[in-house]
Amino acid sequence: MDYNLNEFDIIHITGLEFYGYHGVPDAEQEIGHRYRADIALHIKARHAVVTDRLSDTVDYGAVAGLISRIGATDKCRLVETLAERMASSIFDHHAGVFAVRLVLTKLLPPVGVIAESVGVEIFRTREARED
Repeated sequence: MDYNLNEFDIIHITGLEFYGYHGVPDAEQEIGHRYRADIALHIKARHAVVTDRLSDTVDYGAVAGLISRIGATDKCRLVETLAERMASSIFDHHAGVFAVRLVLTKLLPPVGVIAESVGVEIFRTREARED
């Protein structure tokens, strides 16, 4: 089955920052860096807008806390790996999320040139995960 974006509503979490210990060199995993996550959660909110109950939607505060904890405690060499762990964890903990678009950015990376940030953007669907 194809994922139809028109069937879903989107919760945005923008500018979520955390300090994490990720990077290819061991020194980056010791010193750490600031990271930023921008997350779009594709949900079906039609029932929640009628009931006005948090239990009928996805708690974006809980998602933000989850992403912050993973970013601050897990250690990955690649931002791609970290982003995948974050997306998978959202699906594991929030059944109401049908797809995730996650932009993960390392701020002021040590890349030998002046760069504001580097990062990765991933899009994952629950449906593709379950195949």
